[in-house]
Amino acid sequence: MNPWHLHPQLADDTHPLAQFDLSELRLMDDANHPWLILVPRVDGTVELIDLDEDQQLTLTREIARTSRALQAAFAPHKLNVAALGNLVPQLHVHVIARYREDIAWPRPVWGMATAQPYSPDALVQRIRRLQDALNA
Repeated sequence: MNPWHLHPQLADDTHPLAQFDLSELRLMDDANHPWLILVPRVDGTVELIDLDEDQQLTLTREIARTSRALQAAFAPHKLNVAALGNLVPQLHVHVIARYREDIAWPRPVWGMATAQPYSPDALVQRIRRLQDALNA
């Protein structure tokens, strides 16, 4: 079995946040939205069905944990959860806190606005807030 590696595009676009049993949790470098990405650490996964049943259940629990943390930290109107993979084939799941007044509402976030990278201070604050919510 090959070792797992994070796709270079995901590495470039995100910051590490936490390690779950199955997935690496990462923060998208876009301050327009509280946006997290779960990446299962299983080599060669492209689709959810590439995971075995136990891994699928674990990923579902990790999505729920991530969703609860976003709700607790940011009180969004809606959570968007998606695994698209059209540009990055490695299986990854987006969990995005959405607000009626956000820059893309009610449309999907993709392609609606230029990503706004976090400043160093804002990044530290966002990571701390999310880690507190995850550990609550």
